[in-house]
Amino acid sequence: MRRGALTVLLSFLLTVGAAACGEERQDTAAGGESGQEQEATPAPAPTTDAQATGCEPMAEPPPKAEEERARPTTELDPSKTYVATVLTNCGEFEITLDADRAPKTGGSFVELARDGFFDGTIFHRVEPGFVIQGGDPQGTGLGGPGYSVVEAPPQDLAYTKYVVAMAKTAVEDPGTSGSQFFVVTGEDAGLPPEYALLGKVTAGTDVVDRIGVAEVGPDARPLEPVVIRQVRIEER
Repeated sequence: MRRGALTVLLSFLLTVGAAACGEERQDTAAGGESGQEQEATPAPAPTTDAQATGCEPMAEPPPKAEEERARPTTELDPSKTYVATVLTNCGEFEITLDADRAPKTGGSFVELARDGFFDGTIFHRVEPGFVIQGGDPQGTGLGGPGYSVVEAPPQDLAYTKYVVAMAKTAVEDPGTSGSQFFVVTGEDAGLPPEYALLGKVTAGTDVVDRIGVAEVGPDARPLEPVVIRQVRIEER
C-alpha cells in the first residue's frame, strides 16, 4: 500500500484531515496515514491521571525501516476463533477477529502480527471519546506494510464502542487497509461503512479506556508513548 497517513474521514461529522496528494495519513476513526494534520473530534478535555498511574513509562521505540511486503493470501477460517492479544505498556487487551465477515482483512492482520510487524510500535493518535489508532511502523501516521487489501465492510456495520477497524486514505476504495488499525472508544463514532472491519475488543476494555484518556498534544499524539510491545495470535 502506498504510504499515506490513516486519517478517519468524517464527512458528516468533523473533517479529520482531508486526503491530500502524496503521503496521506490513512483514515480511520482515529486518524490514519496522512501527511496532513487532522482535526480532533470534539470531546471532553483529556484526563491524565490514568495515563500517569496505569502505564509503565517507556521510551518511544525508533521507527522501523521501510520494506515492501507481498500481499498476503491468508484468509481466516470462519469455523475457528482468532484472538489477537495486544500487549502494551498500559496493559493488555484482546481483539476477537471477525473471521466470518472479514476473513481477508483478518488474514492480513494475523500474518503481520505473527511476523512481529506490530511489535515495538506505538499508538500514534488518540482522540478522546472517539478512537485510538496504531499499527504504523513509522509511528507518524504515514507508514504501512507496503501493500493494501480490499474487503468491503458490511453495509450495516456500526462503529460502536470497542469495534476495531482498519484505516485508509481518503482516495482509497471502501474496505482498503494496510496495517493501521483503530479501536472505537466513544459510544458510536458515527462513521460511514467504509473502513474495513477487523473485530472487537472482548477483554481488557479497561486498558483501551486507559489509553483513550492519554494526555495528547495538538496533533492528537500521546505526550507519553503508548507502546505496543507485542501482538500475539491464538486460535481457540
